[in-house]
Amino acid sequence: MEYLKSPGIRVPGGGDKVFKDECVYCFDSPESDGGLYVCLSTFLGFCEEHVHLHISKTSHKVFLHLKKVKKVQIETDSSTDTPPKKKPTRLAIGVEGGFDVEKTKVEYDEFNSVSVLGTGGDPLVIPLPNVEIPLQLQLAIAGVLTADSSAYRDQVASWDGEKRFKSKHADNLLQLDNGVKVPPRGWKCSKCDLTENLWMNLTDGTILCGRKYFDGSGGNNHAVDYYKETKYPLAVKLGTITPDGADVFSYDEDDMVEDPNLAQHLAHFGINITQMEKTDKTMAELEIDINMRIREWDVIQESGKKLTPLCGPGYTGLKNLGNSCYMNSVLQVLFTLPEFKQRYGDQFATILFQAPSDPSGDFNTQMAKVAHGILSGKYATAPQEHQEKAEKQTDQEQDGIAPHMFKTVIGRGHPEFSTNRQQDAQEFFMHLLSTIDRAERSNAGAINPADSFRYKVEERTQCMKSGKVRYNSREDTLLSLSIPMEAVLNKEKVAAYELKQKEAEEKKERLDPNEIVRPRIAMSACIEAFAAPEIVDDFYSTAIKAKSVAQKTTRFATFPNYLMVQMKKFTLADDWTPKKLDVSVDILDELDLTHLRATGLQSNEEELPEGEQVPAAPQIQIDDSVVAQLVSMGFDKEGCRKAVYHTKNQGVEPAMNWVLEHMGDPDFTSPLVLPGSQGSKAADEESLAIITSMGFTEAQAIKALKATDNNLERAADWIFSHAHELDSMEEESSANQETGPQYNDGPGSKYQYKTEYRLIAFISHMGTSTMCGHYVCHVLKDGRWVIFNDRKVALSEKPPKDLGYLYLYQRVQS
Repeated sequence: MEYLKSPGIRVPGGGDKVFKDECVYCFDSPESDGGLYVCLSTFLGFCEEHVHLHISKTSHKVFLHLKKVKKVQIETDSSTDTPPKKKPTRLAIGVEGGFDVEKTKVEYDEFNSVSVLGTGGDPLVIPLPNVEIPLQLQLAIAGVLTADSSAYRDQVASWDGEKRFKSKHADNLLQLDNGVKVPPRGWKCSKCDLTENLWMNLTDGTILCGRKYFDGSGGNNHAVDYYKETKYPLAVKLGTITPDGADVFSYDEDDMVEDPNLAQHLAHFGINITQMEKTDKTMAELEIDINMRIREWDVIQESGKKLTPLCGPGYTGLKNLGNSCYMNSVLQVLFTLPEFKQRYGDQFATILFQAPSDPSGDFNTQMAKVAHGILSGKYATAPQEHQEKAEKQTDQEQDGIAPHMFKTVIGRGHPEFSTNRQQDAQEFFMHLLSTIDRAERSNAGAINPADSFRYKVEERTQCMKSGKVRYNSREDTLLSLSIPMEAVLNKEKVAAYELKQKEAEEKKERLDPNEIVRPRIAMSACIEAFAAPEIVDDFYSTAIKAKSVAQKTTRFATFPNYLMVQMKKFTLADDWTPKKLDVSVDILDELDLTHLRATGLQSNEEELPEGEQVPAAPQIQIDDSVVAQLVSMGFDKEGCRKAVYHTKNQGVEPAMNWVLEHMGDPDFTSPLVLPGSQGSKAADEESLAIITSMGFTEAQAIKALKATDNNLERAADWIFSHAHELDSMEEESSANQETGPQYNDGPGSKYQYKTEYRLIAFISHMGTSTMCGHYVCHVLKDGRWVIFNDRKVALSEKPPKDLGYLYLYQRVQS
């Protein structure tokens, strides 16, 4: 048939992605009843339902049909006669939790064929293998079958947890001729009695214990302290040495490294690498152990209870793609909201019809795909329906869905979300809303579900010398609440527990984790801290034309349908990394924000004069090395530049403290604008033309360019992140000229919305910082709390509201 010789049939090359794991429009796979059709022109994969949509858009008709049928399930043999399964030595790509913990192996019978569809007649199906088909077609089929899948390639491209680079010290390491010879076993720390987690310095052979881990185990930091004294850079972990190598850490490079000359460096101290056997856990294995322990924390995951599993529409689990639990939790929460269901779930067919010919990289298509996957219930079947005993059904994981394509699209071009590192769920939530804004701006007339989180904030600043005030408004989508540790309710119990903990550490004992006493703080105290006036030093008062002290208060000018509240639990640890406050917050199920309603300019208040230019501040040279250190900790570059500037370039510690205090600010990631610079440079005409061609007005384009010092690239990012603020800019300006600032939620307004909210979901984080650990979410559905823990979906027995990180409140409608 002539279709089999179509010139459009291609052999996949090195730059081609082959989508042979699942349909680009839904989560059907070769294991689904209809199998998967891979287009031999584009290498996109389609299910039986959606392949005809692709044909209608492209006229491509020749497909490789992949069909897998589960053959047998083989249990791992755990008998004493069988060698134990080798522990993973690296984090695994594309498996639950980021490391291989599978206990079963599944095998398949594969039935592949060539299918010619959309010809107007019956489909032509040619079972494979078949030597009579044209050579070009045979090569295309072989190329698809042997190629790595697109999902795997994306995972490899984003995975950086396993990379180790060659140390800069490896080729010229100083080794002292001090006569030290290290025995092959029987090691002990030279400064304490520890015999595990030992590191030998490769310069002088000194054996010392490693770092203390977050749970109190590990060493006493003696190896780290020794480096600070001597600056000897490399150390090898004793007990991990085998003929294949060992764990080597470089202190000044602050990472695990490769040492190609390790055998020679060990021989200097009498160690024969070929005779060594592994007796201790590698750092990768310890990381895996920590992840496994984190995933079993009883309180947040409720893993100590027999939870009733749920399945069906709205109860679909999401596979962990290797530290993607932060994304899974946010998606599960958002797709319980009717606004997101209506935009992406109800309009699923319309979005697919409007999608480009390659929908794999289209944001709206992939959002609709996730919505359909979660809400349809098609992929939320019980994992082992053939089991006879009902009790075996408890705490089971569904097959669920794996949103590989969505993760690739949402992370595209982002320095953090494009990787497989753990991320901050709050930052991902904000990034997702910003991406939705970008997508909806080009879809005129479409409902923007991100609007349901948007509200206006009124900032009132009062000069304390003149008493005059200034009112400004801005948009926000999240309320960040600081944790006032001075408001702890159980100080005596906490002090007693800390004393008990210290005594246990001195005795080298561990306390029962169930006996932990966390500081308790009322959520109302966090809200009071937010409402309290903030002192602004070095405020330039246009009333007195000099520097003054001011007070700034923040209030709600409007109230969103949904209020996302972040509990700011992170502070600075001794090793310069963000550390989470282990506190318990008495969360309010009902939240009344009436007392935080904005008022606008009052009759007894006088405004600060406008039009005065703030005198230019002395030029501060921003230290790029300090910025780089902060960025390496996972913080936004622009926020780090602001931190260095506002702390007057005094070093990492002051800058880090500023970051932790201001990382929740709505403009934290906006470009730094120096005092007196905004408005000092006229907007570049060429840049102005480019931005207005995007559909923005000239006034809006000018504002964006002024805010970014005429940098076109930064202006484009700025304008999209402030799109709704700009949309209403001219309207507000016109209204202010006639009647002054308008607050449609304020006193006397005809729009008297309710200011009461009720808790409907929360996301919890387990771990010492946002860069590690695990996320789980709880959602109130049909009057009952449900826990979503990756693929595990179950009724919650005791939702741990006090340990959450993000809380979603829904406004009570009038």
